[in-house]
Amino acid sequence: MFERIDTVCITVSSVEQSSIWYQELGFKVAFKGEGYQVFTIGNSGVPLTIEEGSVSLQENSTYPIFFTTDIKNTYSKIKEKGVEVTELKDDGDNKFFDFFDLDNNKLQVCFWE
Repeated sequence: MFERIDTVCITVSSVEQSSIWYQELGFKVAFKGEGYQVFTIGNSGVPLTIEEGSVSLQENSTYPIFFTTDIKNTYSKIKEKGVEVTELKDDGDNKFFDFFDLDNNKLQVCFWE
């Protein structure tokens, strides 16, 4: 169902300002999308994604994103297990959906080519 952790995502109030901050720490921009950027970190195979959104200390704004090569099948399997899921979305670069664990922690699954 899942092939790997694709990235860890952090919600930030400003992608542009945060991008500069992360780059000053040595992170390298690998991809820029609408409202988000993906960074490589040294030799790590797992990148860091920053995504612009509402930042609140009460919300879980850091979450893993899992990669699958068959997002429709993965979506169906998770939904069949009675797990709370959002709708399957397509932003033009990625297909993705969120799901939630027993403590309402957000997790995400994506597919991209």
